[in-house]
Amino acid sequence: MELRRKSCWHGPLVAALVLAATATSARAGGRLGFTGGVSQIEGAAGGGLVPWALIAGLDTRDEVGATAFATYVHTGDFSLRSAGAAAGIDDRLELSAAVQRFDAGSVVAGTTLGQDVFGAKLRLAGDAVFDPDRLMPQIAVGALYKRTRDYSSIPRAVGAATGSDVEWYLAATKLYFDAIAGRNLLVDLTVRRTRANQYGLLGFGGPTGGYRLEPEGSVGVFLSDDLVLGGEYRRKTGSLGAFDERAAGDVFLAWGPRRQLTVTAAWVDLGPIAGKSAQRGLYLSLWLGI
Repeated sequence: MELRRKSCWHGPLVAALVLAATATSARAGGRLGFTGGVSQIEGAAGGGLVPWALIAGLDTRDEVGATAFATYVHTGDFSLRSAGAAAGIDDRLELSAAVQRFDAGSVVAGTTLGQDVFGAKLRLAGDAVFDPDRLMPQIAVGALYKRTRDYSSIPRAVGAATGSDVEWYLAATKLYFDAIAGRNLLVDLTVRRTRANQYGLLGFGGPTGGYRLEPEGSVGVFLSDDLVLGGEYRRKTGSLGAFDERAAGDVFLAWGPRRQLTVTAAWVDLGPIAGKSAQRGLYLSLWLGI
């Protein structure tokens, strides 16, 4: 079986470019480097796998910022490409758009799965960076609207209940100064309400369950002002009886030679995918922000 290969990047990418263009029309850039995170594979500001409470960009109050990213993940049997952009408004509201394309040719020759993701995030309380004397983290609520490509083909055939859905998440993030041997420490805890199968690439819902709350988390240690070493955990269980899903995780090294540029490399474990044993491999991401 071969899925359609028609060009499908233009819609979400146009939306992403509009976000970036809108942001660049306003002054921005008042925040410290790394305080907008990098871009998570679904477009939100955070780590590679987990959205954080931080708002995209380097803007502060009364400013608008923007980010753009491109990510490539390659495991033993699969590869994932993700790209998009986000706008941060007054360090309060984030809007994002991303596209994902997943090469599943090792399962069915010529098969490419994909999804489009549109996100919004609102900071509710706290400040992860500029309230160092308070224990309260920055707290944000976010939503991701996901639309699976070609749902009528493989996703529905393997039991997915629908091809689009909205995920909700609540994130708490805090940067602790001089926490470990004089080094800064970033900690995030996120809880996501989801029924996605393989992040949504295989649709949503199915015969073995509906919505569930999944814990996620990130930890990062600042080795220097421009180098962060950390790890992430993301639980995922899925609702398709035919395919087992397990938690994903990574160990990452993020390098920011300039405030507006971050390069992240990671070793990632995505767990079993489409009947294949645990998928482990390399993750590389480029992030640009203002």
